[in-house]
Amino acid sequence: MVDLKRKRGRKPKSASPENNDVVSSSPPTQDNQPRRRGRSKLTTIETTTTTIDSMHQVVVPCASNVVPSPQGVVPGAKTDVPSLQNQGLVPCANNVVRGSKTAPSMDAVVKVFCVHTEPNFSLPWQRKRQYSSSSSGFVIGGRRVLTNAHSVEHYTQVKLKKRGSDTKYLATVLAIGTECDIAMLTVDDDEFWEGVSPLAFGDLPALQDAVTVVGYPIGGDTISVTSGVVSRIEILSYVHGSTELLGLQIDAAINSGNSGGPAFNDKGQCVGIAFQSLKHDDVENIGYVIPTPVILHFIQDYENNGAYTGFPVLGVEWQKMENPDLRVSMGMVPNQKGVRIRRVEPTAPESKVLKPSDVILSFDGVDIANDGTVPFRHGERIGFSYLVSQKFTGDKAMIKVLRNSKIISFNIKLETHKRLIPAHIKGLPPSYYIVGGFVFSAVTVPYLRSEYGKDYEFDAPVKLLVKHLHGMAQSIDEQLVVVSQVLVADINIGYEEIVNTQVIAFNGKPVKNLKSLAKMVESCDQEFLKFDLDYEQIVVLQTKTAKSATKDILTMHCIPSAMSEDLRT
Repeated sequence: MVDLKRKRGRKPKSASPENNDVVSSSPPTQDNQPRRRGRSKLTTIETTTTTIDSMHQVVVPCASNVVPSPQGVVPGAKTDVPSLQNQGLVPCANNVVRGSKTAPSMDAVVKVFCVHTEPNFSLPWQRKRQYSSSSSGFVIGGRRVLTNAHSVEHYTQVKLKKRGSDTKYLATVLAIGTECDIAMLTVDDDEFWEGVSPLAFGDLPALQDAVTVVGYPIGGDTISVTSGVVSRIEILSYVHGSTELLGLQIDAAINSGNSGGPAFNDKGQCVGIAFQSLKHDDVENIGYVIPTPVILHFIQDYENNGAYTGFPVLGVEWQKMENPDLRVSMGMVPNQKGVRIRRVEPTAPESKVLKPSDVILSFDGVDIANDGTVPFRHGERIGFSYLVSQKFTGDKAMIKVLRNSKIISFNIKLETHKRLIPAHIKGLPPSYYIVGGFVFSAVTVPYLRSEYGKDYEFDAPVKLLVKHLHGMAQSIDEQLVVVSQVLVADINIGYEEIVNTQVIAFNGKPVKNLKSLAKMVESCDQEFLKFDLDYEQIVVLQTKTAKSATKDILTMHCIPSAMSEDLRT
């Protein structure tokens, strides 16, 4: 008799971020190859809104101040955390010991209420209708509160409410870190700080360490607690900031409104900020947390400079050196490892010393492997961009490169990234210039998102996407200027269908940025205004007629000025 066994279930599909492509506005991945477009999306977590749904993230601090040693000691290994008093972070005094675990002090977790008024990029002289959202935050030392940057983006008013209180206190925004998606708030009213002890930061957790996410998610008005474990630690694409920093993956449930709330370890210490999740048909409960090294970097940056200056970047695109023939052709000996520089940002300080085809062997004394990773902790490796992110803007670093079979060392200065198409406008209103009904604008990621929606990486014109993904600014003030739309009038008959097309030159002179274009047009004394556009298009208007018609067009469309305020200064 044959024993027949019935197979149960179905082989699950892979749904990890490694096997499913991530759609985001982030820069190229570690190997700097173009991203493939799949079904999975790494997206910020929604906050609870009263009028319009808004995507928001959850902030969880996890503190272990990890600094790579110049001798190449494993970066990321547990080291002594700087004095909490020096950081302005006082350990929580209200922790309750229960057996071997300590309950976190949830009284330090607050609810954040924000009224947003976003710019209208399609009509840049206006703003959109205001809407309200709610998210989470937590108290740290120095009478300060941390939450997510996207929770207070384009804010007009921010209020905080403590656990068990019926009073909302007006808050002041001290700093917004767009890259790391963290914002710092404070409250002037002394009553708010009564009976509240700041949270203490803990070490960077290990894999399988238990974490508890606390916040005010949708489904009720009181505080909520969910539990899980740390399932992955790696360099992660921060969707809101369009950058790549250290991140934790957890399996605790994170829902709308959790944005900005802390994640605790089993000792009751704060170890991170849950801020985005992976959206895919075959996955669930995959959330991400901003770890303590990133949070402490943000805090120290603010304390050192009185403002947020950002995370520096190396300013190069690089290629893996895993192919043995490639290594030999570059003059590398068998015991040498590193990555090959493909391109150098023209605006980066490194452009003065580094060259394409240089092989980066080490950064600050830490050797780089052929796949671009460095030792992290026992049994773990991480992308070497982590070492760069530990630095501050203006810091110097020692880089060792192989050039023409010779090893050369450079002491370079690190600066923030200058993108041709910026990821943020930092709370400022969008720039615009109007002449003859033509509305000229500078392209930014928020502009693309406003014009083409959240899937702008699929729907925007290919040439703009190429500039967004691979374009490099040749100077600090360079912008990509487009004709965003044409306000129909007799002067521009036949040009009505021109939309979001790049302006290459004006009267034969290259267009460097929107301000230079406005100056050239305003001072033009030639008979015609000639704009050279992408796709070999040209626009020609009679100078006097176009300028005189502009006033009538502005009146017809109730536009207060022909140019934004920043272009007039």
